[in-house]
Amino acid sequence: MNVFLDKMRRRAGRYLDVRPATVQPARGVLSLSFDDIPASAWTEAGPILAQHGVKATYYVCGGLAGGRNLDLPQFEVEHLQALDEAGHEVGCHTYEHVSTLTLSPAELDTSLARNAAWVAERLDGYQMQTFAYPFGDCALGSKAIIDKRFLCGRGVRDGINAGRADRNLLQAIGLESRRLPGYDLEALVAETAASKGWLIAYGHDVSDAPTSYGCRPEDIDRLIRLAKAADLDIQPVAAAWRMATA
Repeated sequence: MNVFLDKMRRRAGRYLDVRPATVQPARGVLSLSFDDIPASAWTEAGPILAQHGVKATYYVCGGLAGGRNLDLPQFEVEHLQALDEAGHEVGCHTYEHVSTLTLSPAELDTSLARNAAWVAERLDGYQMQTFAYPFGDCALGSKAIIDKRFLCGRGVRDGINAGRADRNLLQAIGLESRRLPGYDLEALVAETAASKGWLIAYGHDVSDAPTSYGCRPEDIDRLIRLAKAADLDIQPVAAAWRMATA
């Protein structure tokens, strides 16, 4: 892998082929999301979401079902069906959990089609409406493919979506033990409320001893409580997109 070249390609994906959208909800919005879907993202986070009456977005890779990633058990089909039945959104994360930097546009489209078919077969025809880039990697050529298939695409660059945003590379914050100490969550939530913006948070595994990419149950609980105290509207990504860009 050419580290310098990949860095330049990530920058190109960030700054070029921007497809602008105006993000202006009636009041500030928070969306919670989980990538890859480690089993604990449902078994541990699901009860917290239910306790608060909150719906989230789970970004699925069909190829990870029943396997392991980062040495953690991933979701089973039964988990996916349960979270769908509970009213959570299922979003696309490619079939193989692969960086778009490694795929041609045609190969990416094939992966997305395969994931769409896999999900539809297991969720009674369900059609995914939003996308999250694996590893946050957005190749420039991928944006047109995402724009064709989905309402929006989410990256991992820190920030609140307010005013002008790239519909195919929305900003977000990481509910990750490696990132959380660097955030002032109270300030981020307050800024989201004041700007009438859209804050998207993404995580992975959930446990009392998470990986560097995961968080603790109390981290999710805290963010939800802060959002409710600030009167943010908490919605899955697709619903938030429609509200924010209406």
